[in-house]
Amino acid sequence: MKKLRILSLGAGVQSSTLALMIEKGEVPMVDAAIFSDTMSEPKAVYDWLKWLQKKLSYPVYIVKKGDLKKDTIQTLTDYHQFSLIPVYTKNKITGKAGLSRRQCTNHYKIIPVNKKVRELLGLQKGERVKKDVHVEMLMGISKDETFRMKINPKKYITNIYPLVERDFRRIHCIEWMEKNNYPKPPRSACTFCPFHNNEEWKLVKGNKQEWDEVVKLDNFIRNKSRNKDEELFLHNSKKPIDEIDFDEKTDQLDLFNNECEGMCGI
Repeated sequence: MKKLRILSLGAGVQSSTLALMIEKGEVPMVDAAIFSDTMSEPKAVYDWLKWLQKKLSYPVYIVKKGDLKKDTIQTLTDYHQFSLIPVYTKNKITGKAGLSRRQCTNHYKIIPVNKKVRELLGLQKGERVKKDVHVEMLMGISKDETFRMKINPKKYITNIYPLVERDFRRIHCIEWMEKNNYPKPPRSACTFCPFHNNEEWKLVKGNKQEWDEVVKLDNFIRNKSRNKDEELFLHNSKKPIDEIDFDEKTDQLDLFNNECEGMCGI
């Protein structure tokens, strides 16, 4: 049987903790880690990833489909396309609100990782996976995120959850990092992710360049719906993001945790 053991690296708190636990021998070694880059993470995450790579003895492959922000702008410029990222919708006449379908996780996270796995298995495009091939995919999901645990749709890939097996919650990951004299990793997510809660939006706003790009994108998408009576927003309040007081208590939900499919932001 041909076996491969891969860490799906999101470069956030949980997956970074798992990556370093593997390095220290607390979790069995992997053949490689794979980070799928949307080209839209905050600078802090890219800086952290560079630091992390230097601490790991096993290879970290960085894969990408493209620039998610640029691709989103391009698809919305063409009115025959839907938004690649989930956006909040509001009908200007009826006031009816909604949330568009998410496409980014599958296309910009899952597919690039699976493509790299096939490459590491030595498979050519279109070549079928033999029955004796098995891949263990280690996922950086903790005990407090068990709703994000998924069965991999690829029959030859089994998702493994070492942090859950050890009853590790996010706070335990942070404590483990401190105990081992490692700095706390940043939260991994695209700067403009509509699933941010207000605290996360405040962090993005702390970087002027990244915030200006978020405001620009939010303004751009406003009237790009295929429904001319509908407006699009990045924030759950369905208001322009640069008009929101993130310190004010609102009904903004942490939809990132409630909706995340387990591949991004970990």
